[in-house]
Amino acid sequence: MEGVQNERIRYLNKTPVCRKRYVLIWIQQSQRSEYNHALVYAIGQANRLSVPVVAYFGLTDRYPEANERHYAFMADGLRELKETLAERGIRLVVLHCSPEKGALLLAKDACLVVTDRGYLRHQTDWRTRVADEAGCRVVQVETDLIVPVEEASPKEEFSAGTFRPKISKKLSRFFLPLTQSLPKKDSLDMAFDYFDPDPARLDIDRSVGPSAWLKGGTSDAKRLLDEFIERKLDFFSDLRNDPSKDCLSYMSPYLHFGQISPLYIALTVMKADSPGKDSYLEELIVRRELAMNFVRYNPCYDSFESLPEWAKRTLTEHQSDRREYCYSEEQLENAETHDEYWNAAQKEMIKLGKMHGYMRMYWGKKILEWSVDPKQAYRTACYLNNKYSLDGRDPASFTGVAWCFGKHDRAWQERAIFGKVRYMNDRGLRRKFDIDGYVRRVEGLDRP
Repeated sequence: MEGVQNERIRYLNKTPVCRKRYVLIWIQQSQRSEYNHALVYAIGQANRLSVPVVAYFGLTDRYPEANERHYAFMADGLRELKETLAERGIRLVVLHCSPEKGALLLAKDACLVVTDRGYLRHQTDWRTRVADEAGCRVVQVETDLIVPVEEASPKEEFSAGTFRPKISKKLSRFFLPLTQSLPKKDSLDMAFDYFDPDPARLDIDRSVGPSAWLKGGTSDAKRLLDEFIERKLDFFSDLRNDPSKDCLSYMSPYLHFGQISPLYIALTVMKADSPGKDSYLEELIVRRELAMNFVRYNPCYDSFESLPEWAKRTLTEHQSDRREYCYSEEQLENAETHDEYWNAAQKEMIKLGKMHGYMRMYWGKKILEWSVDPKQAYRTACYLNNKYSLDGRDPASFTGVAWCFGKHDRAWQERAIFGKVRYMNDRGLRRKFDIDGYVRRVEGLDRP
């Protein structure tokens, strides 16, 4: 099947393909109808069996650490997904239940179940249960990475430096356009329940409202990508780390919800005649897929225990060091510190639903410096990031937090509190950037 390499395909059980009503494509992580290898594979199988394709998404009120902000962004994308699938003759079924339960219900009439891949604990648990209990074959197709994680490396990598040469050798095999296909039979007239994904109908955490600045969906993702390539990509190499400049693509929330394909982004950026494309592809491919490597091979990816031994040891040795400032989780959440730059970063995340990448590094380092011990600091950073960021609760964001505590980094000169973990301070911000301009930009987010 063109573009769907065998390395992307994994049979989750040995149950035979059945002769039933449809092929079920369980779209849970990759919430898009284009550049979706799992969908292309499902259509190919359905055409071979002369049955239609039915798409399914399970909408649970209890997704780990999700709140109204995340649900609203996702709902934007699901409405668009329903329309774009219908244009191809595919019915989207949204059920209000835990995703694996709905998949098992619909699998009863399926020839086989095709699913995308997720890397977090609950995502793998859902797919394992469906594979164990479904009465038909269950096939997982990787479509949220350019290089499938096991193909890039068979183990957890120490750093980008060790990972880069390994994934670079594999790119030519997977860096290929994906041909969009159509099912020979449509499923639009098939009778299914459909739950409107409007967050107002859900029993969810409403402590954080929707972002006034970012709207979900593939069309918005592609619009922002086009604007980035046209207006910002030329300057990305020089300005990507400057928080006073808006030189970012804003792709991470859309990648988190699978509303845009990283392969599509990479191929689109590659077409640009721009000096910034190599730097951008380094972030999109090497850094992002290193994060997937971390989550795939480190079962403690969301805790202090995920850190390398040298980092855990040095931070533990210095956990009793005197802190000049020590803030509670509530004070940090409310941006009530003495540091106006840190406060601005926290406010950016609260208002926008995303924080500038360089400021997120500074933000995490200061949480470590201002907390009573490193383990509490780690928990606080994960909690705040997952609560307010649209790209939180994600392999890339778990890796970003871990980096602040020494992951994928080397030991530096030893100092108080940080030990040998890399240190950052506000003097560096003032020396490198118009950091007061960043503070003003965040203040301007009050006016959508």
